[in-house]
Amino acid sequence: MGFELSEVLSARGGEHLRLYGEHVNPQLVRVLRTIGFDRRYVRGEGCYLYDAEGRRYLDFLSGFGVFALGRSHPALKKALHEALEADLPSLVQMDAPLLAGVLAEELLKRTHPGMGRVFFTNSGAEAVEAAVKFARRATARRRTLHCDHGFHGLTYGALSLNGGKEFREGFGPLLEGFDEVPFGDADALERELRKGDVAAFVVEPIQGKGVNVAPRAYWDAVQELCHRHGTLLVVDEVQTGLGRTGRLWAHEHWGLVPDILTTSKALSGGYVPVGAMICSAEVSDRVYSSMDRALVHSSTFKNNVLAMVAGLATLQVIDDEDLVDRARRTGDALAKGLAPLLDKHDLFQLVRGEGLMVGLVFGPPASGAGRARFRLVELAHKGLFSQLVVGPLFQRHGILTQVAGDSMNVVKLLPPLVAGQEEVDLFVEALDDVLGSASKGSALVGLATSLTRGALRRDR
Repeated sequence: MGFELSEVLSARGGEHLRLYGEHVNPQLVRVLRTIGFDRRYVRGEGCYLYDAEGRRYLDFLSGFGVFALGRSHPALKKALHEALEADLPSLVQMDAPLLAGVLAEELLKRTHPGMGRVFFTNSGAEAVEAAVKFARRATARRRTLHCDHGFHGLTYGALSLNGGKEFREGFGPLLEGFDEVPFGDADALERELRKGDVAAFVVEPIQGKGVNVAPRAYWDAVQELCHRHGTLLVVDEVQTGLGRTGRLWAHEHWGLVPDILTTSKALSGGYVPVGAMICSAEVSDRVYSSMDRALVHSSTFKNNVLAMVAGLATLQVIDDEDLVDRARRTGDALAKGLAPLLDKHDLFQLVRGEGLMVGLVFGPPASGAGRARFRLVELAHKGLFSQLVVGPLFQRHGILTQVAGDSMNVVKLLPPLVAGQEEVDLFVEALDDVLGSASKGSALVGLATSLTRGALRRDR
C-alpha cells in the first residue's frame, strides 16, 4: 500500500495537538492551549491562513518572515513542480551543479561589488556558523563579538553569539571566544576591537528580538572601527533581508558595506529551507585555499535542486512584483494608520522598525488607575501586558502576531511583503479595539490570572 497524503490528512487531521504533544514538544502544546492558539490550520494563501472551521486569519507573523511572498505563491509552486517533473540530478556531491551557480550569481548581483562568493546552507543559523568559521580562518583571529539581545540562531555555535539569556540558560558552557557588547554602543565596541584579536563583529541591522534600531551615527562608527582594526563586519540579514525593511538589504538604510552577509527565511519562498553566507572572494579563498581544502567546509544538502529553484523563483517574484518598494509603501501606510492610536491609547507608546518589520511598544500610562493596573500585571510576569494584545488580536480578530521577546512589552509585526492597504486597515481597526478593551481593569486582571496559573512554568 503506497503513501497517500490525502488519506493521512483525512484520517489523522484532528490529532495534531495530541501527536505533537506526545512525540515532539509537549510544552509547546501547553503554551498554545493556554494562550488560545490551538487551531487546526488546513490551508494558507497569500496573507491568510484558514482553519478546519473555515475561519480566516490574517498572518502578520509570516512564519517569522519566511512567507515574504505570502503563502502558496503560484510562481513558486509552478517552479517546484517543473523541477520535480524534470527529474534533475540532485546532490551528486562530486559535482558543480548549475542551479547553485546561477542562484549564487543572482545573489551576488544584488549585493555590493566587493562580494564574490556564496556558500549555501539549510538555515540561517547554519549560515551564521559558516560566517564565523570563514572569518576566523580569513583573519587568523579567535574572538567574535555580538550584541546583547541579538538573535543569530540556536545551534551551538550560533547560540554562543546569541544575546538572549533565555535561550542560553542551561546549555553552558558555550564555546570560547564569543563576547558581548551593547547594541548601539560604539565606544564599547571600540574597547574590544582595540585588543586586536577580534575576527568578526556579527550584528543584525535591526534586532529581531525587540525590533531594536540603532542610529546612523552608530553604524558609521561600526563601519569605520571594523575597517580600522581589521575585523570583518558580518551583517546578519536572515530576517531583515530580501525586502522586508523596504530595501533589499536592511544594511542599505545606513550605507553599510559588510564583509560577510547572511540570509535565509524569505529566500525559501516558504517551501524549501535554504540559506546563504555571502562574502568576498578574498575571504572565501582563505578557506578554500588549495585543492586539498576544497571540501573543508561543506553541508550535505547545501546545493539541492529544490532549494536552488525556490531561491531563484523567489528572487524573480521579488523583482516582478516590485515587492521591495511595496514593503516600503505598505510600511508607510501602516505607520500612518497607527499614528492616531498613539495619541488615543496611553498604553501604546511607540512604533519602531523599518518597512514591514515593526515593533509596537507598550507601557504604563503616566498616572492614574491604569498605571496601577499595568504594574499589577507586570508583577505577575514582566512583559505580560504584550500578551494582552497578542491574544485578543488572534482570538477576537483572527490576526496572528507575536511578542517580540521574553520579558518585554513589544509586539512584533512581520506581514508578508504582498500585504497592502486592505491588510493595514484590518490590523489598525483590530488593534484600536483591543487597546480599548485592554484599558479596562477587568481585562488586565483576567489575563494575569489565566496566564500565571502555572501553565507556562518552564521546568515542569
